[in-house]
Amino acid sequence: MYSQREEKMANLVEATSEKQFEEFLTKAGKCLTVVHFHAAWAPQCGQMNEVMAELAIEHTGTTFLKLEAEAVPEVSEKYEISSVPTFLFFKAGEKVDRLDGAHAAELTKKVQRLAVNARPAGAAEVPDLNERLKKLINAAPCMLFMKGSPQEPRCGFSRQIVGLLKEHNIQFSSFDILSDEVVRQKLKTFSNWPTFPQLYVNGDLVGGLDIVKELAASGELENTCPKAVSLEQRLKTVIKQSPVMLFMKGNKEAARCGFSKQILEILNGSGVDYGTFDILQDEEVRQGLKTYSNWPTYPQLYVKGELIGGLDIVKELKESGELVSVLKGES
Repeated sequence: MYSQREEKMANLVEATSEKQFEEFLTKAGKCLTVVHFHAAWAPQCGQMNEVMAELAIEHTGTTFLKLEAEAVPEVSEKYEISSVPTFLFFKAGEKVDRLDGAHAAELTKKVQRLAVNARPAGAAEVPDLNERLKKLINAAPCMLFMKGSPQEPRCGFSRQIVGLLKEHNIQFSSFDILSDEVVRQKLKTFSNWPTFPQLYVNGDLVGGLDIVKELAASGELENTCPKAVSLEQRLKTVIKQSPVMLFMKGNKEAARCGFSKQILEILNGSGVDYGTFDILQDEEVRQGLKTYSNWPTYPQLYVKGELIGGLDIVKELKESGELVSVLKGES
């Protein structure tokens, strides 16, 4: 049953058939649609409906769609819904992300990220997906696409491959495919490799867990993958990846906190090119950089390897008119 507040919100709706579901997706077009697969008998679904109602007030351009999983089985089966609550995120009729379970904070983050990324009419085109995949694959000399993070693997295969890489002192970075449904699905086609984890070295696919096991057993793994360097050396390298480097939560396309979003807006307005590093994807860098720079918070901005500071300092530089010259290394 809808509350009075829910009845007044045109962007908070319910589908009771596959036809209605498809019609809502079509009507939403390129705008974000969040679908909550729920069940009346599950109290956690009721709690998440309340979260949906709050989000619908904040994000008026996003459609929030409820669908009772057992009442519309053809849709639930199509999208492999095996538990409730489950949330799917759609744009232009295509699924772009997924969230399993009653995680209010994570739901809010995903909605904020994806709603911000919705492209208004007349805006610049989204960069080609293949180019994005190439950038991710080449983000580090050795890149692991896995479920979860090295600190908290989310499946047994990912846990095993992380263990092997660490055991052989391999230096690697990782990407959590559970955090991005588009990358998760498209990378399978891009690499012609249907499963995860996937390991890449210098932009080339090495393979999955079985191949890494074979390389480890034959003694070839150390020759295939780069050896670990000290954390200090790694930090020095990543700080100098670009003349202007921003260490933040998220990336240029999707800031994951308010401070990071504000500093992006300031840098984008400066006209100076810059690189970013998502500290949420690398816990070692996230913790190590605080000590290395003697700066306890994020975001952190570096120019030519030297720390400039965080958001407050960047704001001060903008207000004083010094920002552009500092970013260009002129002062």
